[in-house]
Amino acid sequence: MKRLLARLVASNLNAARTYSSRANRKLAIAEFGDPKAVLKLQNGSVGSPKEDEILIQMLIASINPADINTVQGTYPIKPTLPGVPGHEGVGEVLEVGPNASGVKPGDLVIPNIENFGSWEQFKLVKSEAVTKVPPNVPLVEVCGISSNTSTAYRMLRDFASLAPGDAVIQNGANSAAGQNVIQLCKAWNLKSINIVRNRPDIDRLKEHLTSLGSDVVLTEEELRATKMFKNGEMVAPKLALNCVGGKNAMEVLRHLAPKGVMVTYGGMSREPVMIPTSLLIFKDVAIRGFWMTRWTRENRDSESRKSMLNELFNLMIDGKLKAPAHRLIPLDSFTEAIDSMTNVKGFAGVKFLIDFRL
Repeated sequence: MKRLLARLVASNLNAARTYSSRANRKLAIAEFGDPKAVLKLQNGSVGSPKEDEILIQMLIASINPADINTVQGTYPIKPTLPGVPGHEGVGEVLEVGPNASGVKPGDLVIPNIENFGSWEQFKLVKSEAVTKVPPNVPLVEVCGISSNTSTAYRMLRDFASLAPGDAVIQNGANSAAGQNVIQLCKAWNLKSINIVRNRPDIDRLKEHLTSLGSDVVLTEEELRATKMFKNGEMVAPKLALNCVGGKNAMEVLRHLAPKGVMVTYGGMSREPVMIPTSLLIFKDVAIRGFWMTRWTRENRDSESRKSMLNELFNLMIDGKLKAPAHRLIPLDSFTEAIDSMTNVKGFAGVKFLIDFRL
């Protein structure tokens, strides 16, 4: 009788553990609007996978500007409501359905679709909705690989024919994408000229970007005054990357080499990109735009995307591609990230990541 009772107690404990491990927490929205008003922390539960589904435990999820825009309803790709925001993250496969393919329990995976809903502790998704990643890849680094890291990679690869020793100039250089650009330039033996807004801790920021591999870091004011291109201290850049717009973008464009290319992938100043006619005529510069989501949609299962991800995985594993300055926060501290990212004064300084292990 004692043995039977012990087995029953153990069985009940195991059942309780299984049940509690499937208790689920998530950030959800029922309508688009001010993130501070519409984002709600919710509790629930999740079952086991069926058919081609897999059960994932999210480990880390990014909070990107695109996520904020999605919650606001201004991003071009919108989730079905009610829904869970979050485009990026990394998770561990816990269970697989009988018809699931490509992954097994214990594998690390990242989203392979938009509007993945990564701000959720446990997720039931189809196996085709994820991409398997190497088991030894750093979690914080791989968490942002699909947006900022891939954006930096594609802009450097797809718009200008760059060889070792060539130069790239960018504004918003302390952004997550900008820090990836610096490190990829370093890895590929390209020179990078990096423009940032002036701020009280500018020396510390310059030191940080230099430690990542930047060749030159200038404030916007210093860029307007510099003579390093005219006197030959730095080769004129063949490629300019713009995420700011306005006068800053025009100043960056002014320093491009003849037949150079400027790629715009953001507009943080909310001011239009102005292009002097003289640069179009006498320098024959080209103006392009880039949206990583569109590229991924057109190349989701292509060899070029697989090759890109594998190269980035290896750079991360080798320590040559590090995550931008960041803070790991528990899910229930999400308001801290929202407050910082929606601060009109800017200078957030760090990227916020939800760490479901906290």
